[in-house]
Amino acid sequence: MPTALLWFRRDLRLRDHPALLAASDSAGPDGDVLPVFVFDDRLWGPSGDPRRRFLLDCLGALDADLGGALVLRSGDPARALPALAAEVGATSAHVSADAGPYGRRRDEAVERALGDVPLVRTGSPYAVTPGRVTKRDGSPFRVYSPFARAWREHGWRAPAHSPGDVRWRTGVPSDAPPSAPDLGGVVLPPAGEAAALEAWERFRDERLLGYADGRNVPAGQGTSRMSAYLKYGCIHPRTLLADLGAAEQTESVRRYTDELAWRDFYADVLWHRPESAREYLRPELQAMGYDSGPHADELLEAWKAGRTGFPIVDAGMRQLLGEAYVHNRVRMIVASFLVKDLHQEWTVGARHFMQHLVDGDLASNNHGWQWVAGTGTDAAPYYRVFNPVTQGKKFDPDGSYVKRWVPELRELGREHVHEPWTAPGGLPAGYPKPIVDHAHERQVALDRYARVRGA
Repeated sequence: MPTALLWFRRDLRLRDHPALLAASDSAGPDGDVLPVFVFDDRLWGPSGDPRRRFLLDCLGALDADLGGALVLRSGDPARALPALAAEVGATSAHVSADAGPYGRRRDEAVERALGDVPLVRTGSPYAVTPGRVTKRDGSPFRVYSPFARAWREHGWRAPAHSPGDVRWRTGVPSDAPPSAPDLGGVVLPPAGEAAALEAWERFRDERLLGYADGRNVPAGQGTSRMSAYLKYGCIHPRTLLADLGAAEQTESVRRYTDELAWRDFYADVLWHRPESAREYLRPELQAMGYDSGPHADELLEAWKAGRTGFPIVDAGMRQLLGEAYVHNRVRMIVASFLVKDLHQEWTVGARHFMQHLVDGDLASNNHGWQWVAGTGTDAAPYYRVFNPVTQGKKFDPDGSYVKRWVPELRELGREHVHEPWTAPGGLPAGYPKPIVDHAHERQVALDRYARVRGA
């Protein structure tokens, strides 16, 4: 009986899974499908503990859905998969295409190593596979808005149908998984496909209607919190888009669809410019001056610990440490503060986020940091310097978000919570004074930018 390997990566689900359908078709009615996941040191090693723990939990949920059939292997996939294919006599291997720089190189190496066993790529983790949405002349988009228009015009497939009964091959030896990291008190979302579907349906039915306004309120529940599930493919964006397409086309539906377009846009940028994961999309800004030395290091550590003296910044950084997640509006605020108030290179913040975020995605995270830093895809963003006080007052007016994560400020009224140094009794015990003068550092950042642009 033919055996088809199904190599899971960022598609840890059984529904809406084109590669699973292709594997089942390849095996035929008399064959079976062997599901496998490979712990690749090149990916496992650099991952932060929240992502490692969530991945292990997702794999546990997937294995339960597979009735215990999931085979785990460790090491270089270019060695592990050909060895497994030979061990079980596989006639084909199936994957969802990887658009990342390392993933593309890895898959080419695996394809060569498999020899006569074809590596079949079907589908991808995105609504539209990176590289397919281009300008009329075939060149890639550099700015989000025209990409989003073309992305909507291109459209996407409906969710893949269920494969029905799949004969999963069982009894194949499996390696022990890596040890689960101890996250202390960090609270992660429930893992797996069923949890992802439940989270989506709850957001769709209860909060989607108010998304246009609620998405910018960090104290509320206005966002979907689907990012970690999308990162690991516990749910496919097509599933979300199918529900959005069937809904009344309100501003909230449009806004949420835009967020999925951003995800595809950044993946598309990385596809065309793989070096942009580490290098500046606008190389002329590489000459920007940044701070270094012991004092700069102290300020950086204060930012990481949520001890900057700016409440909305500190709340965001403490949320990162407590939930391995930061509200999207607050991500922009804390990123702007690091780059333009503390004058640290965007790569410093991008690395820190990837170590601590459960939803850390290379394309979205690093290009998001470049967008804030003014080195990325936006047309003229450098002058956008977020004022942490006014941002706090606007998006957390009563201080609910700040008070949740910064207990030192819980006794302050709304008139002082974002400027605790103005409170009648002075700064509350245990809370630091601001580590920088925002107005001054903003001007320093703009002056440095002007010098680079004029060089």
